[in-house]
Amino acid sequence: MSELKILYQDDHMVAIDKPAGLLVHRSMIDRRETRFAMQMLRDQIGQHVYPIHRLDRPTSGVLLFALSSDIARILSQSLQAKAMEKSYYALVRGHTIDSEVIDYPLKEILDKTTDGKAQQDKAAQEAVTHYHTVARFELPYAVGRYQSVRYALVKLQPATGRKHQLRRHMAHIRHPILGDTTHGDGKQNAFFFDHFGLRQLMLRATTLTLPQPLTGDRITIDAGFDSAWLAVFEQLGYQHNRQ
Repeated sequence: MSELKILYQDDHMVAIDKPAGLLVHRSMIDRRETRFAMQMLRDQIGQHVYPIHRLDRPTSGVLLFALSSDIARILSQSLQAKAMEKSYYALVRGHTIDSEVIDYPLKEILDKTTDGKAQQDKAAQEAVTHYHTVARFELPYAVGRYQSVRYALVKLQPATGRKHQLRRHMAHIRHPILGDTTHGDGKQNAFFFDHFGLRQLMLRATTLTLPQPLTGDRITIDAGFDSAWLAVFEQLGYQHNRQ
């Protein structure tokens, strides 16, 4: 991984297509890791960058950075005010219904290393995710107690930003995201890894729409699908038209 793919760049901010498996920045959780999106991008463009939001390590797609502390403050305020719209795609187990609003509060996930002093008994926080089903697939292979393998491609739009929200919400409605080793289905994951030859979480941040920090004009940053996703689509015989 020599260079990160830059999706958008101006005098104030830059967005990259973060590969699956790459940490956003240094973390106490994984001290052995030596590559981080923040440091790689800084070295690539030759200036300091300020992360505005996070993507889980296994999630790929649009990741936004500011190029100054002042712009970082403005963009962070936009994020807090819910002026940014994020869209994700996920490949999940089973056939989902056409559309649904998942309104299910989530307990905060605490890490023993970094959150040792955090309040342990906080009430569950509001968490809302909208999704609609884009396509459904069925493969003639028996896995576990099922005689065939069923998948759905869903577009997810979170209205809140809780840790692992999309992964936990899809698991809550019994449609876990493929490749999710924490909240997912182990047997389905094993079949998916073996059949498709791809060992990663099938969750991708495809678009981010936000106000330009100085003018307020709406900007949409689009990552599309990377080669790993396109290879899975090809094996499923699916030609995707963005919706």
